[in-house]
Amino acid sequence: MPSHLSRRGLLRGLTAATAAFSLAGGLTACGGDSEAAATTDTTGTVTVGRLSNGAATQTALKVSEVKSIRAHLPASVRSRGKLVIGIGALPSGSAPLTFLGSDQKTLTGSEPDLGRLVAAVLGLEPEIRNSTWENLFVGIDSGKVDVAFSNVTVTEERKKKYEFASYRKDNLAFEVLKKNPWNFDGRYQNLAGKTVSVGAGTNQEKILLEWKARLAKEGKKLTVKYFPDQNSINLALKSGKIDAYFGPNPTISYRVRQTARTPQPTRNAGTYSGAGATLQGLIAATAKKDSHLAEPVAEAINYLIEHGQYGKLLAAYNLSNESLAKSEVNPPGLPLDNS
Repeated sequence: MPSHLSRRGLLRGLTAATAAFSLAGGLTACGGDSEAAATTDTTGTVTVGRLSNGAATQTALKVSEVKSIRAHLPASVRSRGKLVIGIGALPSGSAPLTFLGSDQKTLTGSEPDLGRLVAAVLGLEPEIRNSTWENLFVGIDSGKVDVAFSNVTVTEERKKKYEFASYRKDNLAFEVLKKNPWNFDGRYQNLAGKTVSVGAGTNQEKILLEWKARLAKEGKKLTVKYFPDQNSINLALKSGKIDAYFGPNPTISYRVRQTARTPQPTRNAGTYSGAGATLQGLIAATAKKDSHLAEPVAEAINYLIEHGQYGKLLAAYNLSNESLAKSEVNPPGLPLDNS
């Protein structure tokens, strides 16, 4: 899973400490592309959360082909009748975004499920193609992949080669014990006196250390602690060794769902844009520049937003706090000096 700040991709800044969910056996291929089994539903229905092993609430959504949107597709894609959807989840995925389903062969998660919904609106058969993070972009560049739904953050650097259709906020979040009344509330000052864990070498670490430096200048202390893996972080949170964990919002949303019925449930104590204070980071479907796919994909996403399937998809995966009111083509991305 990529952890370099410059990638800001599949799980931007994800490290071993945040990649808690990797089903036994991992994703079956390694290295290059792999064909991942796609869910097959009755005509006009896409079932999201299928085979998710508790990461989502399985929900059947009615979806109709919209001929006026399909007409905006490139002729080559229309005639092929298939939308090749790229996922960069090898060697191991991470719930709730992209991971191997309980049948140990179907790639499931909010990302491929949204791709399937978009394909249904476009009247195309979805073909899910899984690869490593690096090969995801090789696939787009070579034309083997039409569009990636793989938690790709919009950046101005990436716009030089790709076009985008936004579909989620790119958020970080604080995880605390449910009984803890503390909330982040978007203000770094609220971290004064707290002990927070974060993954080393991640985007969230960079942000947290900047806040720590600001607080130090104000005569206040923020303690940052590191642990080797997610289990260690979970134990530290439960034992009170740390007050909060700062990580990718989707990962925390998944754990909040998983701990809900345990003796020590956790909750989300507030989110923060992965792009920082001045820009809301955005996750977007990613296609080759000048492929003319971003516009019809954005239209399809907006159709799903307007007709409710989009909201139900995010709710199924406990990601409603990353919802957008509208999909935009090539929205503002992380600036060149922060891409």
